[in-house]
Formats: sequence, structure tokens, C-alpha cells
Amino acid sequence: MLDSIQIKMQLEFHKYQGTGNDFVMVDNRSEFFPKENIQLIAHLCDRRLGIGGDGLILLENDTIASNLATATDFKMVYYNSDGNQSSMCGNGGRCLVAFAKKLNVIENSTTFIATDGLHHATIGDDGLVSLQMIDVEEVKISPDHVFLNTGSPHHVQLVDDLENYNIKEKGAAIRYGDLYGKAGSNINFVKQIDDTTFSLRTYERGVEDETLSCGTGATAVAIAMNVLGKTDASSIDLNVEGGKLVVSFDKKDGHFTNVFLKGPAEFVFKGTIEI
Repeated sequence: MLDSIQIKMQLEFHKYQGTGNDFVMVDNRSEFFPKENIQLIAHLCDRRLGIGGDGLILLENDTIASNLATATDFKMVYYNSDGNQSSMCGNGGRCLVAFAKKLNVIENSTTFIATDGLHHATIGDDGLVSLQMIDVEEVKISPDHVFLNTGSPHHVQLVDDLENYNIKEKGAAIRYGDLYGKAGSNINFVKQIDDTTFSLRTYERGVEDETLSCGTGATAVAIAMNVLGKTDASSIDLNVEGGKLVVSFDKKDGHFTNVFLKGPAEFVFKGTIEI
């Protein structure tokens, strides 16, 4: 009888968005959140039955920070909207930095750890968050696309009619096709605007749909366009469906270092929900 009793609790959450890429944020420094409950996380991200978001992010204490040469302020744990823990999310990382400032965990600069390693970030007087991404040492060039990992895997492909392109259909076909196997990839479709500006639309793995913005995708597009010779700029403007991002980097011998993703990270609302 007692085994069938389910104890409910009130979960406090904050909602953030970065150029339309939106996330449910939870302060999990006390480690109360049921992290292995995939169905719960998917429910919280559901736009009709839950809070709604492209993903859920836990802010936690970094319990292994003492073993690192660089001190960290917190740990980022990211889940896609399907409830599964996933690889790095650039816009999510920027939003988590803004959330950490709201919680008084940090001031205007931070170092934190995520699934792909250490990240440094700053918050400007204008509220824009600049997040250092991982170095990129390998870019695979194929006749009709480029593949690279910017913390998450990304397929980058130039198309002629980006505005009318069926992102969900075409993206899913590549994501689930033979090219990337069961693991799949995020799929980015790109149009060049001028020498330093590109527009992109992204089909995100784990969301299984187009999102208004993808930070690791914007980073991948900027680097891919440089590698393809579409631009020789080291600071590139990216138009996403939800706004504008800037990606900058240093390039030497085909390696990309000091890669930064910059853009807005805005608080939307907070609330409680019974779980």
C-alpha cells in the first residue's frame, strides 16, 4: 500500500531565452531534482502539457572542481526536450550564465564546466553574454556539406531558397539518414547575405524540429563558411530566426581557438509547478 503512494513536490523554475532558443532553468545546487526521470523532463519541456522549452538546464555545484587547475563557479547539466541528457548547448550555456548572475552565484564573469569541458563567459553592460566555445581542430568537407563538432555535432549546408526551405522535412531526412547513423546530427541550412553575414535555420537533434536559434549551430556555420572560403572574417554575424548572434575566433593552420558566441540571454518568467 505504501509503495503506491506518490509524494508530490513544488518545483521552482525560471524560464530564459536566447534569440528564441528557450529553456527551463532549475537551481539544483541542493541536488533535489530527479535527474534520471526522462518522462518528467520531457513533460516539463512540453509546450502544451508542461512549461515549454527547447530544453531543460540544471545549475549545480561542480563537485570535481577541486581536481581541476581552474576553479569553476558551477556545473551545467543540459537535457533536450525529449528528456535525454545531451551534448553542449551554446544558447543554453549563455542563458545559464545569466541565470547564475540572477542567483548571485556570479557577477559579470565566470568559468563553469559542461559536458564538453570548461567554458569562460562574460556579461556586458548591454546584457549580452559572450561564451567561449570549445576549440575546433577538425572540419570535414564534402561536396555538398561540411561537418564539424562545436560541442555538439553539426551538418552545415548552403541552400538557395532558405526562406521557403522545408527545414523539418529536409533536416529530419539527413538527421535520420545513413550519413550519421543512429547518433544523428544537428542540421543547419545556410544562406550568405554579405561578406561577413549569414542566415541560418537549424533542425535540432533531440528537439526533432526546427528551433528559432541554435548556438552551437551558429558557431559551426561561422567556422564552416570560413573554411569554405565564403568569408575571411574572424568575426561573423549570424541571422537566426529568433534574432542575431555573433561568432568570433582565431584561426591558425586550420585550427580554430578562442571561439566565442555572443548574443542576448533574457529572463522571461519564473513560477512553480507540481511534479
